[in-house]
Amino acid sequence: MFVPIGQVPIFPTLAARSNLMPIQLRPVASAREHRRYLTLPLELPDRRPNAVPTLLGDDRDLLDPKRNPQLAHCEVERWIAWQGNRAVGRIMGIIHRSHNAAHGERTARFFQLDCINDAGIVRLLLAAVEDWARGQGRDRIIGPFGFSDKDPQGMQVEGFTHLPVIATPTNPAWLPPHIEACAYSRSEDLVSYYLDIPAQLPASYHAIADRCLRNHGLHRVTLRSKRELTPWIVPVLRLVNETYGHLLGFTPMAEAEMHALAAKYMFILRPELVHLIADDHNTPVAFVIASPDMSEGLRRAKGRLFPLGFLHILRAMKRSKQMDLLLGAVRTDLQGKGLTAALGVSLFDAARAHGFTHLDSHLVMERNTRMCAELERLGARVWKRYRVYARMIS
Repeated sequence: MFVPIGQVPIFPTLAARSNLMPIQLRPVASAREHRRYLTLPLELPDRRPNAVPTLLGDDRDLLDPKRNPQLAHCEVERWIAWQGNRAVGRIMGIIHRSHNAAHGERTARFFQLDCINDAGIVRLLLAAVEDWARGQGRDRIIGPFGFSDKDPQGMQVEGFTHLPVIATPTNPAWLPPHIEACAYSRSEDLVSYYLDIPAQLPASYHAIADRCLRNHGLHRVTLRSKRELTPWIVPVLRLVNETYGHLLGFTPMAEAEMHALAAKYMFILRPELVHLIADDHNTPVAFVIASPDMSEGLRRAKGRLFPLGFLHILRAMKRSKQMDLLLGAVRTDLQGKGLTAALGVSLFDAARAHGFTHLDSHLVMERNTRMCAELERLGARVWKRYRVYARMIS
């Protein structure tokens, strides 16, 4: 089905670009359209100069039920905006049934909004998701937001001169104002901190760390290889399930999803940057996982891991002086007891030993005041900001 642009308000910029040929929307239905949907962001003329594209293989996996267990709980629809034979925009609509049921919501999500710099096309793409969501009995839209908190969240709204890191948005600066012009407002802000690796942590950190480990009968786990790391992956992700319930859009992972996530990221994990604390049963109670930054390698890979993309990524990781935090958690009953200090001591020791000079905190919810305060206490500053938007559509 085609939706002519004439059925929605036409913005002046859209009329100027489209006076020879109308814009039409078509749901993605064929294998050819599916491929076009995946590659479209790599070909748009109005991309940000330092865009870091996602890997096409990861985007394919996102819509493969064998690789993305969340699909079993979701309704999904995708559209491409066409100007003649030219694809000029795309968007995905998601309804996460189990998440809505668990939280008593009737919310839909928009995701993967990419297009040329044209306010009218943004309006048309968002209107398609809104109409579809209303037809499914939904009363609210949030986005950009994917199937879970592990997908890129929000739109970047500040700090565009800095390269996006893995699993964060890479949108151009002109896109958020177009979304806001469609009556979307801030639902949640997430921030990314920059921190120079401290030459030495305050003595109080070491004292707190030692006392916490001693008083609670805990110990650090030393990992020397990926073989030693592998058995810990699923127990660590079980801890994520226990502690991440407060995060926006979090849905507990099934065992199959844990194994899929482990397989996806194992090739980038460095045992020396994975720090675990366990109890006397050798069950993890706290952890932090970091990685050398690979953003420049992802840029050079241009969305493709093969034939040479993975070499660009590995080379970038080897050369980078930036360490990216990827994941971390502390068991709920032990939060505020000093385990973050214990993790910080071992992580920063490893960072200095391997030549890292600074870190990117990845995305931290701004309302997570405890985490923000921990970072700011060490001298970290916000250098990127991301926003998840919302709109009532009832």
